[in-house]
Amino acid sequence: MSDHGGLRIADAVNETCPWSGKPVSPDSLTTYKDAVVGFCNPGCRDKFETAVLAFEDALKRQGPHG
Repeated sequence: MSDHGGLRIADAVNETCPWSGKPVSPDSLTTYKDAVVGFCNPGCRDKFETAVLAFEDALKRQGPHG
């Protein structure tokens, strides 16, 4: 994830928030897999970051598949 500083809305890979469907806001950007992702407000952005971290932690605990 990102510290949110220096991200530009023009670099976002999306125009609408994946949670709400509303337009993305310049104060609600983060990075995911080296891409800038936008959200409609900081709450949606933070919800996304929390979810991603939870999934990554769960996968680490699960270990390799196969």
